[in-house]
Amino acid sequence: MTGPTTAEQHARPPRSEPGRDDEQSGRGPRLTRRRLIVVLAGVAVLFGLVLWLLYGSSWLKLTHVEVKGTDVLTPRQVTDAARAPIGSPLASLDTGAVAARVERRLPRVESVDVSRSWPHTLALEVTERTPALVMRKGAGFTEVDAHGVRFDTVAKAPSGVPLLKLSLDPAARSARFSTTRLLREAAVVRASLPREVAGETSELEVRSYDSVTVKLTGGITVMWGSGEDGAAKARALGALMKAVPKADHFDVSAPSAPAASAS
Repeated sequence: MTGPTTAEQHARPPRSEPGRDDEQSGRGPRLTRRRLIVVLAGVAVLFGLVLWLLYGSSWLKLTHVEVKGTDVLTPRQVTDAARAPIGSPLASLDTGAVAARVERRLPRVESVDVSRSWPHTLALEVTERTPALVMRKGAGFTEVDAHGVRFDTVAKAPSGVPLLKLSLDPAARSARFSTTRLLREAAVVRASLPREVAGETSELEVRSYDSVTVKLTGGITVMWGSGEDGAAKARALGALMKAVPKADHFDVSAPSAPAASAS
């Protein structure tokens, strides 16, 4: 038999030396494992460094509480109520707990936004309740906000805030129409008044849930009824006041059939 031709000899793959392929195939996995170990070790070191910076070092600890948004309250009152742990890691602070303490201890605070301001500050943005109505309480006045919430007692009534008087009928004293519910209803009526009427309002008298009377300066009274259909009642009152300018009593409790009369 004749041997392989020259072309066949060139077509054959070259022989590898014994053991060489095994050595090369084993080196790849070893290098891959080594690199993986190095990467994981680096990640662990970096993670540990981050944890130390956040919780162990003095670089990111709370040293200052910043308060914004106060009007009647002072920043010191808010800071004292917050009781933020000065010197503790800023990352570990429970901002929700801080907000809850402020709102619980300072009823005048409607809400407070608590956030971290790196590297050392806790920022408190306060929204105070504003009085929509006041109620007499002894020699002072209890402030009531637009949601019917009683939140503070002051010695002098705020300027331009109407007096709220509860003259409840026995039938109005029920679980369904609690004092809190009636205060909320009065606040709804106050918010529904036309601007020109709201500026002249001196008193709101509540006899029951659906019997709220608005008293204006100059002796004018408006029977408003309940807080429902406030927009329609406001439109009816505005039109009626223009149509009957000399009237001193208006009834818009049924806005589709308003009435006016003079004493």
